[in-house]
Order: sequence, then structure tokens, then C-alpha cells
Amino acid sequence: MSSTAINAATPPSEAARAILVGVDFGRHAAKQGFDESLDELALLAESAGDTPVAKVIARRPAPDAALFVGSGKADEIKLLVQAHQAHTVLFDQAISPAQQRNLEKVLGVPVADRTALILEIFAQRAKSHEGKLQVELARLQYLATRLVRRWSHLERQSGGIGMRGGPGEAQIELDRRMIDDRIKKTKERLKQVQKQRSTQRKSRSRNGVFKVSLVGYTNAGKSTLFNALTKARSYAANQLFATLDTTTRSLYLEQAEASVSLSDTVGFIRDLPHKLVEAFRATLQEAADADLLLHVVDAASPVLDEQMAEVERVLEEIGAGHVPQILVYNKQDLLADDQRPRDIVDAMLRPNGSTEPTPRVFVSAVEGDGLAELRQLIATAMQAQPLIPDERDPRFDDYPSDDPESSSSDPTQA
Repeated sequence: MSSTAINAATPPSEAARAILVGVDFGRHAAKQGFDESLDELALLAESAGDTPVAKVIARRPAPDAALFVGSGKADEIKLLVQAHQAHTVLFDQAISPAQQRNLEKVLGVPVADRTALILEIFAQRAKSHEGKLQVELARLQYLATRLVRRWSHLERQSGGIGMRGGPGEAQIELDRRMIDDRIKKTKERLKQVQKQRSTQRKSRSRNGVFKVSLVGYTNAGKSTLFNALTKARSYAANQLFATLDTTTRSLYLEQAEASVSLSDTVGFIRDLPHKLVEAFRATLQEAADADLLLHVVDAASPVLDEQMAEVERVLEEIGAGHVPQILVYNKQDLLADDQRPRDIVDAMLRPNGSTEPTPRVFVSAVEGDGLAELRQLIATAMQAQPLIPDERDPRFDDYPSDDPESSSSDPTQA
């Protein structure tokens, strides 16, 4: 095992000092999502408000059933925790409830995996009612798998002769029923919100509105590009998952003398928890129902190919793999002169196995370079896909608009 100290400034009192751990399982690395640099985990930790102080790389042929990294490695991590006075240990891969419980006993500090960290960030960032419900559902579903005598208060229940399961079983069952009830109620409330969003999409379809959605790996610059195109003031920052709630604005294209509907959606990331994808399916449905996707790529990322492949995988999972795309290679301003392309617009094959080249444009959302060419590509795609508006139905004249104020309201209180 190798470890690296991180020269971090003294964190504020509320920031937790975190040890980052990644495990290389060799030929299984692809399945386990091993990242030797742990850079993305560090960004996740910082996005959650933690301060990484050391990185640990362990190598094993397979995960240890009890401690994931094995007892010897766990003892070494414990020494690092003590040396850096760390408050938590974060694992880049998913660990089981039993492994988490055992590691916390050995290390003496809370332990979290990549899934828990992403859920924590989503919980902090969700602003709309729909987003908060989606995050709550995903966290409850994740918590339901962790009810293995997880908390000290479970030990207050004592087993005895003729009682099955031993200490804690009664309280575990109570907690499980409580969580199951909350999951059921949250799903019911989320269905109502999803119905509202569905009527918004149907309203745009009936009016023949051409729908464009921004998709891409988190922190690729989608929100910055959205603001540059629409003159909106959506929150944009150089951090993971800066945007969770879908925002839709009208974008007028002079080249087509028409307006399109442009939506900014949540970013994707490697090993995005399936339950989170499932919970955010209503938000991600904007991509599946779009007429065109702007796949925003961080052109300055050293792993852009892997990030593109992950986005394609999630798009297939949510049923958006068939939607036409324009590849938008953003952040040209961060590239050296010899790395910049000769032509602003070209075409390339996507990593989804398609044999038809996909239009590609190189832009800088910050400096505005390439935006005119991007608008032209959108206009061309729009003209190539003429929409036939559905017949108007007067029953739907009062459908809610895409005003963010109305979309963030709580329909369950109506």
C-alpha cells in the first residue's frame, strides 16, 4: 500500500479532515472503478465540504470480506488517521454495510464510500421540491441496506431464551418499517411531481417546440454554457454537481428564425449509484424526451474519453441513447495553443458504436468562442427534424409553465 500526504491549508473548524482510500484489484479494476490518482474522489470530498489530507492506494487480488482492504492495511490506515488527526475515511469504491461497520470499529472514525459521498452532495445541493424528494428517496433506499445493527441504540434491545436474532433485532425491524413507510410516502409524492413535469413536456410537444437538453459529465461546464447561450443566471461553479435541478429557458436562433427549448440537467459521474439514477429518472427524462442533446465534454480533461463513455452508458440506461447529439468540446480556453483544433466544427464517431459521424464543435463558454457555430449546428439540426404540433386540446390550456418558481412548488400541498 502506498500513501501520499496532501499539503492542505488548515481547514475551517467545521470541515472534516478526510483520508482517501482507493483499492486496485488488478484485472478487476474496471469493474471496481479504480482511480489511481484519486483526484475525482478528492473533488467529491471537497464538494461535500471535507478536506482531503492524505491518499492511500492499496492493491489486492480481491476485496477482503470483513475489512475490504484486509486487517493489515486497515491498521496502516488507522495510523494515518491518528497522524493526520483525520475525522473520516472515504473509500473510492462501494463497500458493504458489514465492511463499513467493521472498518469504523478498527479505525475509530466514520467511514463512507463513494455512493454515500455522492448522496451527501446531492442532499446539500438539491433546491427544488422535486430535487429534494429525489435525493430523499435515494438516501432512504441506500439507508435501508445499512440496517445491520448499525447504531449503538440497537444494542439496548436484549435477546433471550426462545428469542430469534439476538440483541437489536426488534429495533432493527422497527427502523426498517419506518424507512419502508417513508420510502412509500416519498415515492407517492414524487409521482405527483413527475406528473406535473410530464404535463409540462406534453405542453411543449403539442406546441411543436424543439427540445434541446444539455448533458455531460459533471463539471464539464454545462451550466456556464447554458448561461452563455440563454443569458440566464443559473448557478455555475467549478465543482462537481453544481447543478441538480433542471432549468429550462427559451433560446432564440437567428439562423432558424425560431426559438427552441433549452434545458440544463444534472451531470453524470463514474459509478453513479443506480438508485440515484432511478430516483432522478424524472429529471433525466428531459434528456430522453429531447429532440437534440448537446453532449458537453471537458476538452481539458485527461480522461475525457472515459467520461464520454460513462455519459453514453447512462444515456442508454435512461432510454436517451437514440436521441441525436452534437458534441460540444468545452473549455478551449484551458488548452495550450498547440492543443487547440484547426477547425472549430468537424465530426467524429461516438463511443456508442454508431457508424454515423456526430457533429462536433469546439467552444469556450467562458470566453464565448464557438457559440455562433454551435447555434448554427442547433439550427441545422432543428431544420432537419421538422416538428408537427399535436392538435390543441382545450383541456390542457392551463398546464403549468417552465417558470422555475412554479416548477419548484410543492404540488402535494395544492
